[in-house]
Amino acid sequence: MRRGRDFDEDDIRIRANPRGSRPRSRLRPDHEDAAEGMVVAVDRGRYTCLIEVDRESREVTAMKARELGRKGVVLGDRVSLVGELRGGPDALARVVRVHPREHVLRRTADDTDPVERVIVANADQLVIVTALADPEPRPRMIDRCLVAAYDAGLSPLLCLTKADLADPAPLLSAYEALGVPSIVTRRGGSLEPLREALAGRVSVLVGHSGVGKSTLVNALVPDADRAIGLVNDITGRGRHTSSSAVALRLPEYVAPRPEPRSGPDAAEQGPVKAGDSKGGESKPSRRARKAAASAREAKPWTQPILFDDEELDALRERDTEPRVLPEGWVIDTPGVRSFGLAHVSPSRVVEAFPDLAGVIAECPRGCTHAADAPDCALDEWLTGLPPGSGELAGAEARVDSVRRLLIALTERGAGG
Repeated sequence: MRRGRDFDEDDIRIRANPRGSRPRSRLRPDHEDAAEGMVVAVDRGRYTCLIEVDRESREVTAMKARELGRKGVVLGDRVSLVGELRGGPDALARVVRVHPREHVLRRTADDTDPVERVIVANADQLVIVTALADPEPRPRMIDRCLVAAYDAGLSPLLCLTKADLADPAPLLSAYEALGVPSIVTRRGGSLEPLREALAGRVSVLVGHSGVGKSTLVNALVPDADRAIGLVNDITGRGRHTSSSAVALRLPEYVAPRPEPRSGPDAAEQGPVKAGDSKGGESKPSRRARKAAASAREAKPWTQPILFDDEELDALRERDTEPRVLPEGWVIDTPGVRSFGLAHVSPSRVVEAFPDLAGVIAECPRGCTHAADAPDCALDEWLTGLPPGSGELAGAEARVDSVRRLLIALTERGAGG
């Protein structure tokens, strides 16, 4: 080696092997003592993971280990971590293993984009948050989210917000035939139905900006402190306020039970039905009475169970005790402008519309189900519905939605 002034880049040893950066040994550590955790936030290559240490939950910041290669780590992943697990601002752990995912919710920028974007992993419920006004609801966006939920194996839940500004009945009737559960919320209203639907589950909230996702999260999780914004008065659209997705643990909630009826005739009053101001039961039909008599004849006779006063008091106290809802997880995501379905096949789109799948099955072979398709069973089905009825209006909107999705995916396949 030359000394002093003669030292230059020629004295630096450069490996001739282009694969010289590979590990020097094939024997990699097993990481048997790695801690198990869940990714609750992702921010520019840093992962916030929740781990259990000595029966206590602790958040640690981690980075992806080199041996994982290009394998991605997304929100909701179950991972194994090693390194600095004490937490704190100066501690950095390593994600050394990503466990197999049960469910993966994906989307693309549009129906022609081949790049899939994983929104969340291991969720079991997709909550489609839609405002009834300010901004206006977009049924086609709801349809796309339903297709993505069914394709990912998630249970859909339609959550309608701002019911104090518009009537939710028209939108609910359009999705009644699908059997999609729905919850309606309003400003200052109770969130107990939503809490019960989220309890014990991992739910991801998806929707346009300004529909109230972060507002719901702040009400469900007091310490969430998610930023909220206002809707643009000119465009009628919400502004992007949440910049990243985050998973938050729902606290244990005590749901009060309804108070029992009081009075001497409470036991004899019977259930109150809609439209019955007297509180008594309506007279059953002849067919219902005949079915009840047949059921009594087929059912074997059993000795009725008798309770004393103390046992009856204990049963009443048990029925009035508050219910404790189990903990769950809620994942707040940034608002989306579009929800591409380039990763979903046309056959999977039809499966997301159970009310139309049976009709489409009657179409001739090779039918594109477009508006100009000859002998399409969808057109014949629409003509059989009562003209001018709400059922026809909802059916026409759903047929138009499924046709748009199928045409977009078909053009995607032809162009690719």
